[in-house]
Amino acid sequence: MRIAIAIDSLAGGGAEKVMITLAKQFISLGHEPHFLVMEDNRYYETPDNLPVHQCFADKDKDYDHFGRLGASVDKLRAKIAEIESRVGKFDLFLSNLDKTNLMMTKTGVTPLYVIVHSSVEEELSRQFKLGPFAYYKKLRAKKALNGQHLITVSNGIAKEIQAKGRLQPASMRTIYNPFEFNEIVAQSQQENPQIPQGDYLIHVGRFAKQKRHDVLFEALKRTQNQLPVVLLCHNHKKAIKAAKKYGIEKRLIIPGFQSNPFPWIKRAKALVLSSDFEGLPTVLIESLACGTPVVSTDCPHGPNEILTGNLAPYLVPRRNPAALAKMIDAVVAQPPSLYNVEILAKVDATAIAEQYLALAK
Repeated sequence: MRIAIAIDSLAGGGAEKVMITLAKQFISLGHEPHFLVMEDNRYYETPDNLPVHQCFADKDKDYDHFGRLGASVDKLRAKIAEIESRVGKFDLFLSNLDKTNLMMTKTGVTPLYVIVHSSVEEELSRQFKLGPFAYYKKLRAKKALNGQHLITVSNGIAKEIQAKGRLQPASMRTIYNPFEFNEIVAQSQQENPQIPQGDYLIHVGRFAKQKRHDVLFEALKRTQNQLPVVLLCHNHKKAIKAAKKYGIEKRLIIPGFQSNPFPWIKRAKALVLSSDFEGLPTVLIESLACGTPVVSTDCPHGPNEILTGNLAPYLVPRRNPAALAKMIDAVVAQPPSLYNVEILAKVDATAIAEQYLALAK
C-alpha cells in the first residue's frame, strides 16, 4: 500500500519521531510511505527510500493564517494531486499536529485518519491563558477534528474526548505509538565521548511550559542526592536562566540536540518526566527499553498506562516538586526491577504498523 503521512515538519518533536518509526516499519513490511511536510524544518534524518514532499515553499509563511486558509488548502490539495500523478494514488492518509490537521481535514482526501498526540483539553487550557486570539486559533484547529476518524495514542486521550463532549468524531480508536526495540537497544550501545563518566539523571524534552522545567528544577533543589542532570533540550540559554532561580545551574549538562539520545538514556541512573500533560510520552517507553528506570508526574495522559505493576509507585502528582524530589531519591537509592515491563509488549513496531495498515482495508 501507498501511505501519506502528513505533518507540520520533521523538527525534533515526539510526533515527528513516532511517524518516522512508523514509516520505517511500513517500508520493512513492503509498503510505500511518503511524508507530506508542510514546511522545511528538519532535525531528524530519514532513510533514502522514504520520500519527503514539501507542500509549501519557504516564502509561504503563515499558511494557516485565518485569511489565507482557503488558498492554502487549495494549494495543498493541488500538491497532493500532483504527487499522486507521479507516484500513484494513496491508499491511506495519516494527519498529525494542529496546523496540518486544520488543512488536511478540508482537502477531502480519503481515507483520512487524524492522529491525536496530546491532551486536547490541556492544550486549550494553556492557550486560554495566553489570550483570546491564541485560544481561538487553537480551538479552530481542534474543532476541525469534528466528524473525522480519530486515532488517539493513549486510552486517556480517548476517554477525555468522550467525557468532555467538545468533539464529535466520526470514529475513534486508540493505537499506541510504535517502538523498534532492536534498533533502540543497538543505538543505545553506541559510544559518545560527550557522555559523563559518572552517575547522572536525565530529562529529555523541548524547553516548553508543558514540560515544567520549573517543577523539575525545584525538585532537584530538594533532592538529597546531588547528581548532575543531563538536559536534552534545544534552548540552552533559557534552561540555564531558569535553573539559576533554583541555584542548580551548576548541576546541569546540556549537550544540545542529539540525533541519538539512547546512549545518554541508557547510562543514566534514572530518567525524570515533570510534564503537566502528554499524549503517550515516548521517552518513558524508550527509557524502559534501554533498561533505565523512570520517575514521572501522573499527568494526563499516558504515564499511568506506561508505569503499571511494580512501576506504578514511581508516578507522582503533577506540579508537586516535593513528591518528585522524594521519588527521585528513592529510585536512585533502590532502582526497581525492569524485568517483563508490561507496556513494552503492547508497542512493538510491527504490531502497531499492522493496526494502521488495517485502517485502509
